[in-house]
Amino acid sequence: MIEVENLSKIYELGGQKVPALNGVSFRIQKGEFVAIMGQSGSGKSTLMNLLGCLDLPSSGTYRLGDIDVRTLNSDQLAEVRNRRIGFVFQSFNLLPRSSALENTELPLLYSGTPDPQSKAREALAKVGLDTRARHKPNELSGGERQRVAIARAIVNNPAIILADEPTGNLDSKTGKEIMDIFSRLNQEGATLILVTHEQHVAQYAHRVIQMQDGLIVSDSVREKVC
Repeated sequence: MIEVENLSKIYELGGQKVPALNGVSFRIQKGEFVAIMGQSGSGKSTLMNLLGCLDLPSSGTYRLGDIDVRTLNSDQLAEVRNRRIGFVFQSFNLLPRSSALENTELPLLYSGTPDPQSKAREALAKVGLDTRARHKPNELSGGERQRVAIARAIVNNPAIILADEPTGNLDSKTGKEIMDIFSRLNQEGATLILVTHEQHVAQYAHRVIQMQDGLIVSDSVREKVC
């Protein structure tokens, strides 16, 4: 599903070139649950942005299914993001004046999907929020807001779900509930890529890619303990 080969990203800051990724290579198969770990500055967030088609590499190859991402223009990248990738962020990124249902509908509205409200309700039901569909974000707890974000990420049935520190703003009990939802989605066939610096979160994945200084320093398969 994902094939990354010698991927590099260099930023220019103040006339200087700053490497964020230094030639990483790996493959992710359909249905895998992969955690990408590393401290701040390790390159994990840059890699997530590239995998999510939010940025383009400076060099190397990134193939998403049958698509060579580097050949896409901005409109094509936006379409790939909307149809093939679901995003879950630490800060939820919900529209404050829109209900849980309206926030979940957004990807469907962008793609012109028929009957978006029905599909959004189905996605909210999957994360246990069907009774809170009309509530706005300020009427929801942090865990409920993250559930809305997950519902929005899965409403288009994307090929991949990318989650960037999805439990970072949550207490440990709520974080476990969110990770249990991710585990269930993976068991149902979703491909999940999770960025985290927390070992107890990475334990939900069965494969852990460890990054340091823009390089992959280990890539190991592990038994899930959660």
